[in-house]
Amino acid sequence: MSNIHFDHLFGPVPSRRLGISLGIDLVPYKTCSLNCVYCECGATTDLTLERKEYAPTNAVISELKQFLSTSPKLDYITFSGAGEPTLHSGIGQIVEFLKNDFPHYKTALLTNGTLFYQQILINEVKKIDLILPSLDAASDPVFRKIDRPVKGLGIQNIITGLVNLRSEFPGTIWLEIFIVPGVNDSEEEIKLLREAIHRIRPDQVQLNTLDRPGTESWVKAATKIKLENIAQHLDWETDIIANFQKREHIASYNLEIEDAIIQTLKRRPCTSYDLSAVLGSHPNEINKYLDSLLKHKRIRSEEMERGRFYKISDDI
Repeated sequence: MSNIHFDHLFGPVPSRRLGISLGIDLVPYKTCSLNCVYCECGATTDLTLERKEYAPTNAVISELKQFLSTSPKLDYITFSGAGEPTLHSGIGQIVEFLKNDFPHYKTALLTNGTLFYQQILINEVKKIDLILPSLDAASDPVFRKIDRPVKGLGIQNIITGLVNLRSEFPGTIWLEIFIVPGVNDSEEEIKLLREAIHRIRPDQVQLNTLDRPGTESWVKAATKIKLENIAQHLDWETDIIANFQKREHIASYNLEIEDAIIQTLKRRPCTSYDLSAVLGSHPNEINKYLDSLLKHKRIRSEEMERGRFYKISDDI
């Protein structure tokens, strides 16, 4: 099955939070309602709130049927990608197919959480097992500085949408907060985030910070001590994502992909998008391996005119 090319599926990928995860990508690269300063996939090229059938829904279902018919070992089937999956108007139809035809597989949705003010979307995702929405701010000025939303999108509508989602969604919600030092880690902003969390009532809050270079070079990582201090002030069950197991210890971590990245970078520096095109792997999958290689200092990154390039470390 690994030799078959799929247009809308990627992986399985080694996910620290979700184990062995098969990805479903429903929207074109960097089609999103936000243009977050920390996004590892780069700047948003299509900033939009328009929900439509970006990918042929029947084609996605056909690929899922083909892949899952071999009974692969998966922890989750995950709606994710390098854009916002809830922008796809056929997501509910795909969820319904998975629950009817492959009910033994758990499903997850990685989302920026911006569209749940629309009741129709809540109805479409009710049968998903796990939803992981983001909430990086609870005040409009901080929201606009970090997430740089499409025109017409306000933070209070987003919070209200997440509150409504919680009241109607029977599954599990892990709310992710990405900490950008000097922007959303002030005492006042943490207080507002705490109030929002207590309204939303997620099953867990997950604190995240910069893992590798984001869209804007000024974004830095928060320290572990800082994240632990914020976790205490949220007064809610909170985990720090950096504490999850290393990806290379996950069963689906593929050393052949890692080696292919190394061998490609030995020939020339590449962006993550270049590597994706050369190796025929989804950008999200490539990013998982870049994270690990950067952590082990086997590669380094450098901002250049065409974007962020990855190079072999000098001592390799």
